[in-house]
Amino acid sequence: MTIPPRHGEGDRRAQRDGGGGSPRSLRPETATARKLRKSMSLPEVLLWQRLKGQQAGAKFRKQHPVGPYVADFYCSATRTIVEVDGEAHDRADRPSRDIARDAFLIENGYRGLHIPAKDVLKDADAAADAIAALAANPLHHQPAAGGPPPRAGED
Repeated sequence: MTIPPRHGEGDRRAQRDGGGGSPRSLRPETATARKLRKSMSLPEVLLWQRLKGQQAGAKFRKQHPVGPYVADFYCSATRTIVEVDGEAHDRADRPSRDIARDAFLIENGYRGLHIPAKDVLKDADAAADAIAALAANPLHHQPAAGGPPPRAGED
């Protein structure tokens, strides 16, 4: 007589090899982000080499889901989203989709930076420096020392 595994137990090897366990359903944005991480464009790869590991002074994630969208690069500490815009962003309905995405991000407290892919290809270090400068300035600035005290409820 074989005793079935308790909840949370099971054949770990079968789970690791893709079998066993319960299948997890992913949000469509998460599945898309995982796929995009494996097929980044050359400008995205060049920027990622300069942004990963807090080289820009802030931690960035690549191809990160934000609401119904996937950001090329995202810094959660400063809620900054960086988009590398290739020539595909100028075709068909992409300009209107980009405007809708930017409106969504602004409404939800994010700030974005669009960098043309040709600028990254021309000078990736300068593009990474521009991103680092934006990430270094948080959305909510701290009051200057010796300045007026905050109003009631604004601590």
